[in-house]
Amino acid sequence: TLGYYLSTSLVAILIGLLLVNWIQPGIVNNQPAKDLIGLSTSTAQALSSVEGRGAGDFAGIFLRLVPTNVVRSAGEGDLLGLIFFALLFAYFLSRMPKEKSRQQIAFWQASYEVMLKITDLVMRFAPIGIFGLVALTLSNSGLGAAKPLLAFFVTVILALFFHAFVFLPGFIYFITKKNPLPHYRAMADALLTAFSTSSSAATLPRTIECLVEKSKVSRKVTSFVIPLGATVNMDGTALYECVAAIFIAQCYGLDLSLANQFLIVLTALLTSIGVAGIPSASLVAIVLILSVIGLPAEGVGLILVVDRILDMFRTSVNVFSDSCGAVIIAHSEGEKNLLSKTGG
Repeated sequence: TLGYYLSTSLVAILIGLLLVNWIQPGIVNNQPAKDLIGLSTSTAQALSSVEGRGAGDFAGIFLRLVPTNVVRSAGEGDLLGLIFFALLFAYFLSRMPKEKSRQQIAFWQASYEVMLKITDLVMRFAPIGIFGLVALTLSNSGLGAAKPLLAFFVTVILALFFHAFVFLPGFIYFITKKNPLPHYRAMADALLTAFSTSSSAATLPRTIECLVEKSKVSRKVTSFVIPLGATVNMDGTALYECVAAIFIAQCYGLDLSLANQFLIVLTALLTSIGVAGIPSASLVAIVLILSVIGLPAEGVGLILVVDRILDMFRTSVNVFSDSCGAVIIAHSEGEKNLLSKTGG
């Protein structure tokens, strides 16, 4: 299961990488879109930050996985260190006697729910902030500022569609030798829920229901693969993070080396595992990727205008990838009636 999740996320990132380098949404009329969309940092400043970043930083990413001080890592927004500490903490918490671990689990579950409510409150004000950003950019640059954002939007959509309608069904057919089309029909309700809520966590019950009742995957496989996938398998998110980081670099006029692009691929793969299954959670991961390659975090403001719509699409891809994983794992376990007599 983990092998499937890592491999499909990596393929999704590479699809996004190829398309964003081909379409180059951050270049308008052979010029970087920096001035057109009102970025304050100059190309020279951005270039000086990126210089020296490359394959040598590969080891640094893994060193950052082990925080020397978890409180400082939290204060500095070191997401990789926090993910590693959380996994280590949860593992040893699960090894404790139940009477000792029960209170800890209840405390962290309650803390998690409180943070979700705080995040929801903050996101309610996001449209006001986005309106301000858009109004300022349009007043300075006119409607021409929408051109790179539209190109970015199209790039992400094309990459997501290729992953969802070419690679994933092809993967199902290659492994199971079954027609993948009935699986789309079976997962329609879950995909609609994912699209409308932009939350793979909120879609979880519907995903399980569609897989068990319509795609004929056993509850044993579904109950293991899908909750895990809703936590760690974020194909659409990983793809989006990669495209967004390179789009921002293009807007600054930076020609990223293969080593820098490799860093983006690796960091997108690692951070997508820790992204929460809630709306717009990937924005935090994009800030981390920008910091790894030395770009200013202000670039995230560029994509806020279209982030919510793209979030709906990438969440649907996340959920569909989870469901494809369940079908493939069920096939590997010898289940025979997969994708048979499916329907609405």
